[in-house]
Amino acid sequence: MFAIVLGTLLNPLNSSMIAVALVQLHRDFKVDLGTSTWLVSAFYLSGAVGQPLMGRLADLLGARRVFLPGLAVAGIVALVAPLSPSFGWLVAARVVQALATSAAYPSGLGMIRAASGGGRIPAQALAMMSVAASVSAAFGPTIGGFVLSFAGWQGIFLVNVPFTVLGIVLGLRWLPSPPPSDTAGAGLAGLDLPGVLLFAGTLTSLLAGLLSIGSPAAWYLLGTVPVLAALLVVRELNCNTPFFDLRFLAANPVLIAVFVQFAATTFVFYSLFFGLPIWLEEVRGFDARTAGLLILPLTGLGVLMTPLAATLVSRKGTRPALVIGSAFMVAGSALLLTFGPATPVLVLIAVGVVLGVPNGFNNMGLQAALYEAAPPERTSWAGGQFQTFRYIGAILSSTLLAAVFKQRGSTEGLQAIAVVLTVVSVALIVASVAMRAARTKRAVSLPQAP
Repeated sequence: MFAIVLGTLLNPLNSSMIAVALVQLHRDFKVDLGTSTWLVSAFYLSGAVGQPLMGRLADLLGARRVFLPGLAVAGIVALVAPLSPSFGWLVAARVVQALATSAAYPSGLGMIRAASGGGRIPAQALAMMSVAASVSAAFGPTIGGFVLSFAGWQGIFLVNVPFTVLGIVLGLRWLPSPPPSDTAGAGLAGLDLPGVLLFAGTLTSLLAGLLSIGSPAAWYLLGTVPVLAALLVVRELNCNTPFFDLRFLAANPVLIAVFVQFAATTFVFYSLFFGLPIWLEEVRGFDARTAGLLILPLTGLGVLMTPLAATLVSRKGTRPALVIGSAFMVAGSALLLTFGPATPVLVLIAVGVVLGVPNGFNNMGLQAALYEAAPPERTSWAGGQFQTFRYIGAILSSTLLAAVFKQRGSTEGLQAIAVVLTVVSVALIVASVAMRAARTKRAVSLPQAP
């Protein structure tokens, strides 16, 4: 598990750690600050496509055979990226880094499935992965700032090297080597490359369009989405081994519900994670360090709640954890409507505590629900799609913040965000209450090729 955790923390760590280096990078490479944000956007877009691709490869080739090469490529990129001769080369390195680190979560989930023998939900193992992802994403900017202070932006890449080396050493010694779970795919011959390209094009156009809203390019990008999506549907319905298996998903509504709930949960979290500091700094006048401390309950409490959620899942199943998490999310989002220029600091902290609880319960509950809903032969692919919906939620939150705050943070803007998050949170609690036990899903098999 330690080897798997070392791999799974790299993707969220690198997605957030780069944030503190953007100013220095824009100065060193002499690009404008807006251009420097492509280091973040390119990583998001590549990761959103890379997660399900690496998951499918893990199902076809074997999880360990994808996990270890992913770590190796991530380590090589970490060594090469600091030598980038231009900004374009650095963006390319981030794309490869996103693809390489995308291998760990879906293949790790596949190895956990193989090692557990398909019995009860391995709640503690899933909790370790959840905590690793939450901690690395939440504390990425702090770690990045520390590294940046004595090693420059190059150090933000080099910090990956010890993680990848240790992960490979431990992985070679301890990780199980399960056979391919999808034996019907016949190895790489079963990879639907046209489906992968159409899926990548559709998703990239959608996410890049959302990131570009406000510019003319957004409408061109969003306009291509229905065309590419239609081509994807035609291709996948006529392919014997589809990458984005529409028939499989239609037969698995619980799995679709898990994906959508995860996107909504991530949307709420990132809207708060990035939106609250803006309001705290621009309206309340706190400096960046104080604002970071004030939102610490939002990020840190989820880590403490995850073991409790794992215990609850082990004893009662996934639904109680999801209901508890969603209920706290409703309460916390509604309490944001009371925030104003004179709200006492203790109240700000207390609401942060309420909003921190859902991170542990919802993330743990949804990972366990994913494990239950995904059939063994598609575990890694489902894990990859699960992470894709995390990126979708994150990018949707960026779109909301850009639309509401526009020029600067304001209390009116925060309250508008609170209304949106309350509506989404109410929908989540309804979905959590309505969710049926997914164990019956295992009886549904993958449609056979004619």
